[in-house]
Amino acid sequence: MTQPTSQLDAWIAEERAITDRLEGGPGPGLARPDQIAGKTGLEVMQAMLNGEIPYAAIAKTLDFTIVSVSKGIAVFQGTPLAQHLNPLGTIHGGWVATMLDSALGCSVHTMMPPGRGYTTAELSVNYVKGLTPKVQRVRAEGKVIHCGRQLATAEARLVGADGTLYAHATTTCLVFEIPPAR
Repeated sequence: MTQPTSQLDAWIAEERAITDRLEGGPGPGLARPDQIAGKTGLEVMQAMLNGEIPYAAIAKTLDFTIVSVSKGIAVFQGTPLAQHLNPLGTIHGGWVATMLDSALGCSVHTMMPPGRGYTTAELSVNYVKGLTPKVQRVRAEGKVIHCGRQLATAEARLVGADGTLYAHATTTCLVFEIPPAR
């Protein structure tokens, strides 16, 4: 399967610019409490994307990166590689699920006011087409469906540059107050 060169090239160029910015910042790790104090979830995600605070180390481990965030939306891009293969020769479902979970969770994160957090209570993934390293890049776009005081729900799709759907997912997240740092 070949992907449209113009779309794929655009995705790769965007990824390169973002990766350079992220690596030019503090790199992978955890933000200090003072770096995120008083910020909304969207402000935290934007600071991460701008290379102002650390990004999640799992992204480096599994060869994917955040590419955009806005209110209720988070997009990740990944490179399916041979190191992600299962014994049957397709990309392991856990890699796909992790990309989708990241997009879902971060889309919910963008909706959090200062002092509120969330955790995944349920993740449901539907795999609709096998993914191999022949597909050079995929994107997971998460969108919030509902965000209330106690629960948030979101949906995500994993697609190739040619629009092929590989998987889709939903999540339910518990929303809660974050205790103040001591």
